[in-house]
Parts: sequence; structure tokens; C-alpha cells
Amino acid sequence: MNHGPALGLSASRSSVLTPGLASSTCSSLTPGKMAGPWTFTLLCGLLATTLIQATLSPTAVLVLGPKVIKEKLTQELKDHNATSILQQLPLLGTIQEQPAGGIPVLGSVVNTILKYVIWLKVTTANILQLQVKPSANDKELLVKIPLDMVAGFNTPLVKTIVEFHMETEAQAIVRMDTSASGPTRLVLSDCATSDESLRVQLLHKFSFLVNTLAKEVMNLLVPALPNLVKNQLCPVIKASFNGMYADLLQLVKVPISLSTDRLEFDLLSPAIKGDTIQLYLGAKLLDSQGKVTKWFNNSAASLAVPSLDNAPFSFIVSQDVVKAAMAAMLPPEEFIVLLDSVLPEIARRLKSSIGLINEKAADKLGSTQIVKILTQDTPEFFMDQGHARVAQLIVLEVFASSEALRPLFTLGIEASSEAQFYTKGDELILNLNNISSDRIQLMNSGIGWFQPDVLKNIITEIILSVLLPNQNGKLRSGVPVSVVKALGFKAAESSLTKDGLVLTPASLWKSSSTVSQ
Repeated sequence: MNHGPALGLSASRSSVLTPGLASSTCSSLTPGKMAGPWTFTLLCGLLATTLIQATLSPTAVLVLGPKVIKEKLTQELKDHNATSILQQLPLLGTIQEQPAGGIPVLGSVVNTILKYVIWLKVTTANILQLQVKPSANDKELLVKIPLDMVAGFNTPLVKTIVEFHMETEAQAIVRMDTSASGPTRLVLSDCATSDESLRVQLLHKFSFLVNTLAKEVMNLLVPALPNLVKNQLCPVIKASFNGMYADLLQLVKVPISLSTDRLEFDLLSPAIKGDTIQLYLGAKLLDSQGKVTKWFNNSAASLAVPSLDNAPFSFIVSQDVVKAAMAAMLPPEEFIVLLDSVLPEIARRLKSSIGLINEKAADKLGSTQIVKILTQDTPEFFMDQGHARVAQLIVLEVFASSEALRPLFTLGIEASSEAQFYTKGDELILNLNNISSDRIQLMNSGIGWFQPDVLKNIITEIILSVLLPNQNGKLRSGVPVSVVKALGFKAAESSLTKDGLVLTPASLWKSSSTVSQ
């Protein structure tokens, strides 16, 4: 069977720029007579910087709003048993070690008071809803962690426990660490309590003597509590943030399955914009053997990041990555159809249309007539604000019977479809709506030359009936987007920008706004 000539698309592939390229380029150069060593060094430095910046052009961005940051950090505080740390604060030992600032007379008074306190500890601890706000520096985040505790002490002066309510607020700054020891990362620092947030008050009234003792104990706790929080809880808060950040880095690296291929993202750099954390990502496409077939880190155009608009998070993927993902799911393919058996009405109409061109050729069409459809290369994907289209080159051949070695004719077709994205749970699905034969070219013919547009309607219907259902069947399996459920949401919604696809959560899955014990 003659497959006939084929239309083809050619695409140039850019090399990925790396810092190593700058190094090798500079090492192959020597300072000229007119340029001194300082000029040479400066030029090499500028070259390296330019190449590094080109390498770090993101092709995807994960934007985390304050709601997600609060939820993730709250969960980490739970996992690090932050409330247990509060309950174990050594209240009595601390005020015994530093009574009255070391003044002997007052120290004697304090020691006398503490003789009446048998034990003193936190009985109940809660971490209330966290707050995440932009700091005075636009490139930093201010994290506020309200602490709510009930402490009590036992004294021979009364049979019941004397309880008092303690409120304070730990504050910390999230900033980018650009130290030379490693890649840029987000760190939490400057953890302390704010003086204006500290409140200690007695929960129940007792006798004058007990109330006086309780007041003195509370006066001793006021200067001690901030240091306790800083020394005991702040390391836990820092460890919790580090755990959250590590989880986010692992999250973005989870491979996305694309039929036999897979898509992987890597962190290029983090950033803080307003009250959001933004993770700039590079991407690569790997085949079934784990070999990288395409890099996306050197995208020519910068990826626009739309505002969250109160969404908890957004995941923006560039048009190049979406196109490659779709191409991986729709490789070039060949379809052979016994038209009279599968689509008898279309077979009858095709025979009638061919009869208008060549009656003898139409008479040769038997019950085993075959239509062969071959998709050329991979589909081209075009995206504009709110709309997307897929264009593909198709070769269509018509054989009079299954025994025929040569086709009656071969057509080259430029076809296009509207591409519609929708989501099902945390899966992203692409559907091709309708198809149009925008241009048809007669590539060869065994029935004489004819104007191929005569067959446009019937050819379009064949493609619509054969090719589109098969391609949509492959696309219907969807692309799992693990980031959705990993951030605590059941489903996602999709939208298009001029240069990318945007995923946002559709529904809340779970919430852990406070930490209690």
C-alpha cells in the first residue's frame, strides 16, 4: 500500500543556556591588546550573569496566598507538637533563676513569695489563627502567631489551683536568603513576641492574701514569658517553616504523567510579592526511559503572573509547556478505516462526491474501501486570552478496496479545532471541539487532477467522525495535578491568559486554622 508523500512541520530547538557555558566561553578567550584584565573580567562577569538570567526564565509559577501559607504552617506546628512545647514551659524555674533582676532586697521578697508556690505550669495551650501579611519591606512577609494559654499554680493557702489567662503573640519575618552557601531559599527569622500583645490576668477571685500572691506571680511572669517563647517556641516555629518549605519543594517536583512520557518541574528561585510566596519553576519533558527530551527553562518571553483575586493559590503554566504536554498525549498516528463497514452513510456520500470528479473511479469503490488518515508530526497549540486552538496537518488517502496497492488520491489537510480545558477533581482535561478543514491540497492523484475543495465537506466529516473521537479519547484520561490535593483542595478550575494556563482551587477540602491541646 502506497503511503504517499507527507506534509511536515519543522521546528528549531534552542539550546539551554547554563552558567557553565559562560565559564567555558570566557576560558576560551584571552584579553586583547586594547582591553586590560579588569575589562576582560567585567565582560566575563556580565556574560555569566546574562546567561544565568536567561536560564532562570520560569515556565511555571506556583503562587501561594496567605490562606495556604497559614494552613500549611499551622499543620506543621501541629506536627512539631508546638502546643506541647508551650505546656512544658519551665515557668517556675525561670522566675526562680532570675528573681527581681538580681537586686538582693527584692530577690529576698520574691523568694519569700515563691515559697508559697508548690508548682507552676501551663495547663492549657492553644495557637490561634495565624496571620500572614506583607511586612514594611515588600520582599518580606510578617507572620503573626497568637498564643493563648491557661497557667496555674498550687499553694497551701488555698485548696484549689489558682489559674490565670496568658495571651501573647509570636512574630517572625519570612525573607529570601541569598547567602553564597547555596541556592536562594526562603527562611524564617527574627522570631520574638510583641510587648503590646502580652496580657496576663487572674481567672477567678480568691481571698485577699491569695489574690495578692497571684498578682505577684503574674508580675514575675510578664518579663519571663517573652524570653521563654523566644527560647522554647521560636526554634519550633522555625523548624515548622523549614518543614513547610521542604514539603513545597517536594510538591512541585512530583512528576506529572503524560501517557508514556512525564513532565517534571524544578525550583529556579522563590520570591515574595505582597502577601504571597511565588515559586518560579523550570520544566522538562522526559520519555518512558527517563531521558530528557525537552527543556523549558529558557523561555523567550517572561510568564505573566495574574493576581490571585482572593484565590488561595494559583498554578500558572506557560503555553510552551501546555503545548508539549498535549503533543506527548497526541503523538503522530495512523488510522485505517473500512469506511463502508464503520460509517456506511459517509461511505455512500464519499462515493457520490468522487463520482462528480471521476465516475469510473467512483465505480471502483467497493464494500472494502479504505480511508487512511495519518497525522503529521504533533499538533500545534495556540493560546490567546480566554481561547485556545489546535492546528494539525493531516494526510488522507482513499483506497478503492483493501486489496488496492495505490490510493485513488492523497490529500494534505490543514485542520484546526477549538481547544477547551475543563477539570474533573484534580485532573486537567483537554477536549477538542469540532474540526474544520482550513486548507486542502491535492498531493497526488490516480484519477486525474481535480480541485480538492469539491470534497471539503465530506472530508471534514470523515475527519470529524474518525480522528476527533480517537484524539479526545486519549485526552480524556486527563493530566493529574497533584498540587491541588496536596494543598488541601478537592478540585481545580482552569482559565487561560494570553501566554499560559492558570489553575486555581474550586473547593476547600480541609482546614486546620488553630492548634489546640
